[in-house]
Amino acid sequence: MSGALEGLRVLDLTRMLAGPFCTMLMADQGADIIKVEPPGGDGTRFMGPYPKEFEGRPPYGGYFQSINRGKRSIGIDLKEEAGKAVLRHLVADVDVLVENFRVGVMDRLGLGYEQLAEINPKLVYAAIRGFGDPRTGESPYKDWPAYDVIAQAMGGMMGITGPDASSPMKIGPGVGDTLPATLTAFGIMAAVYRANKTGEGQFIDVAMYDAVLAFCERIIYQHSYIGDVPHPEGNAHPLLCPFGIFPAKDGWVSVACPGENFWGFLAKAMGREDMIDDPRYRTNNDRAAHGAEVVEAVSAWTAEHTKDELTEILGGQVPYGPVNDVTDIYRDPHVRARGMLVEVEQPGIDRKVTIAGTPIHMLGTPGGVKRRSPLLGEHTDEVLAEFGFSREDIDALKADKVVI
Repeated sequence: MSGALEGLRVLDLTRMLAGPFCTMLMADQGADIIKVEPPGGDGTRFMGPYPKEFEGRPPYGGYFQSINRGKRSIGIDLKEEAGKAVLRHLVADVDVLVENFRVGVMDRLGLGYEQLAEINPKLVYAAIRGFGDPRTGESPYKDWPAYDVIAQAMGGMMGITGPDASSPMKIGPGVGDTLPATLTAFGIMAAVYRANKTGEGQFIDVAMYDAVLAFCERIIYQHSYIGDVPHPEGNAHPLLCPFGIFPAKDGWVSVACPGENFWGFLAKAMGREDMIDDPRYRTNNDRAAHGAEVVEAVSAWTAEHTKDELTEILGGQVPYGPVNDVTDIYRDPHVRARGMLVEVEQPGIDRKVTIAGTPIHMLGTPGGVKRRSPLLGEHTDEVLAEFGFSREDIDALKADKVVI
């Protein structure tokens, strides 16, 4: 399928989740993502889950498949001078390079931004690190390694998530990786737009800590405006009411009625018209001030009904939705209609597997998942030939194990 980023060439030196998720977003929109892997491959190739049909060691599992779809793989040993020379040759004719190594790794290889910008002044070079790069602001933690859970903890997200004020909790998905990944993709597009106008590339730096903090925006102004130190508050919201998760007979539902019109409909549906004009519950601020009473009333009512019954009463009338597990999601007609379940080939087995599709939809250039994730070095010959390497050059590089 066509994509808005067709013609954009990206060298992807990333691994694990944050970097590959960033370049996946661009691949879904048509960019040519050339995944540069070490001889042993990206470590996530060997992380599960694996289909039960696999015999022996699989080429990759669900983790790798999900975030590397639509890319091409080339294996280069960057510890070898000849491998570095291959990368420099590729850099001369690409738009973007993305990496998520620790601070100084690329510089020590002689492949840092300044060195590569001499080869290609229009290069947009993006880095995702736990605590950023000293080029844009030197953190005291710059040399610390980081994963999702570290970013969630330090960036404030974990500190406002949990069942009560003394029980911080990790958010289920790896948002400490996917949020900085998404922001990096945005930063890359902004820098490419400028480079196309001026001919000048630049260095982009997104810290995982910073990205999580940015998405926790309310804790900053709450502390600045009124001195609050926000803590976990369960499924309620400190500023909006009712706004959260409520029990049903057979599970849980979400209801969000901070606006007076929605609150009026909900109160009538609950048979609690008395709460509409009661000065304790008249406005959102009033209800937030008496949040425990409102939550208790709504919970008592929702608990008397099944999720299907609540959907019939509230669906389409107020902001409402059932709390879905993955089996509910697979059954939901919305997900199929929106193309959010995509089947791709899985090397090593005869059936296709399902991964999440792209949530970005465009009428003119729809984009989407184009193909499965690549095998290690699957496109080495193809890519090198496109960049001007002869058959003899490629064979020599392979014989010396510089590329695979």
